[in-house]
Amino acid sequence: MDLDELYRLMRSAHVQAQGMIDTVRYPLLVLDDQLRVVTANAAFYDSFHASREDTIGTPFLELGAGQWNVESFRLLLEKVIPHSSSIDEFEITADFGTAGTRTMLVSARRLVRPDTSGRVLLLTLVDATERRRKDAESAVLLGELQHRMKNLLGLVQALVRRTEIKGRTAEEYREAIVGRIEALSRSLDLSLSGKPSALSDLVASTLEPYAQLPAAVEVEKGAEVFLTSEQALGTGMILHELSTNAAKHGALSSPGGRVRISWKVEKDGHQQDVVGLRWQESGGPAVATPTRQGFGTQMVRFAAAQDLNGQAELIYAPEGFLAELRFPLPAHPGTSDARNAPADHDRPVADGHDRRG
Repeated sequence: MDLDELYRLMRSAHVQAQGMIDTVRYPLLVLDDQLRVVTANAAFYDSFHASREDTIGTPFLELGAGQWNVESFRLLLEKVIPHSSSIDEFEITADFGTAGTRTMLVSARRLVRPDTSGRVLLLTLVDATERRRKDAESAVLLGELQHRMKNLLGLVQALVRRTEIKGRTAEEYREAIVGRIEALSRSLDLSLSGKPSALSDLVASTLEPYAQLPAAVEVEKGAEVFLTSEQALGTGMILHELSTNAAKHGALSSPGGRVRISWKVEKDGHQQDVVGLRWQESGGPAVATPTRQGFGTQMVRFAAAQDLNGQAELIYAPEGFLAELRFPLPAHPGTSDARNAPADHDRPVADGHDRRG
């Protein structure tokens, strides 16, 4: 075999080997025993926008702007060369220039060349940026879920503890508890659906038990308003409290009574958008200002302040009870930060505000 034929064979073997490593989808490098780059595959050049001239023969730890030169990683690489050890998914997060900030998992294996007894390192670089982002999101979501479940259980406990027993039959007490838990469930269905909660849907859901009284309940649908999860939960509980008391003591307790619900979006003194929701009763029993502030009244005002970041005005006019809610229009509906929300078990839970004169 002459030298030309030997060269052709060697060249053919090299091309075949390079072709094989180029089929690998993730970046791959071969380093010599001095940690210089012997060869790299196409995925490496594409991922890091590198050229062959700047890569081949360059010490691996000096590639790019030296992002790989992490002391603990360098010490690991130096141990792989003389020993039959390996590195599995060493994590490096750095700014890789035009490739942006990436999180890379580096694995290394020692290869022995039987013809020369030389040692080379095979490095694989797996981009785990998206995986780490999803892991972080999952951790946040899990923490939020745990937080919500803890608060929800605390809220249910508070509902049971704070619902008054005195002067009620067992059946009346059961109806009060079940009614509030059902209201909480409806509000949670909307607030935790993963979609922005429409105020119109919340009103319709709360007033569904009174659908058989079309002449008694009028909903004047206003602007399309979408609520955050906290706002949906608070608004649902407030509407349930207002409707329950209207059915027991107010307009919905009399044949000629009427409830009218409306809302609009307007500017406040700082030119910010605020939602104004109005609950107006008429035609019911005579209304008188209560001599004491019931727990239901406390809950309405507390929920308006804490969940809606707004305020509730309750007016006990003789011709009919009036409730007006005002709260800022959410900038990013359907989102929330449960970690900053007040613990639900610390909030007052409605027990009804008696409006009988």
